[in-house]
Amino acid sequence: QVQLVESGGGLVLPGGSLRLSCVAFGIIFSVNVMGWYRQAPGKQRELGAGITSGGRRNYADSVKGRFTISRDNAKNTVYLQMNSLKPEDKAVYYCKYPGGRTNGYWGQGTQVTVSS
Repeated sequence: QVQLVESGGGLVLPGGSLRLSCVAFGIIFSVNVMGWYRQAPGKQRELGAGITSGGRRNYADSVKGRFTISRDNAKNTVYLQMNSLKPEDKAVYYCKYPGGRTNGYWGQGTQVTVSS
């Protein structure tokens, strides 16, 4: 019933920008916390940013000051604006809704590559 659909990944130069989008289906989006995670090859998946229903944000130290998470409740969409991208930001980025079941729900992932 719950589905999260991500888009916006791609290849950018160091210092460039991308905006990721995640559209949620099957939840009452406006009352739920949402998050963006990322997983680099050979590494554990990690939380990058989260946003509450009221718009309160938190960020991993590695992305603080460069990434901005936001939401548009009318569109059931959460965004991740990524600026000043670094090669170490290369990863598959996943949208997550933590409710509904024990481990929540994940999007399919979108690839971000930062390379010269």
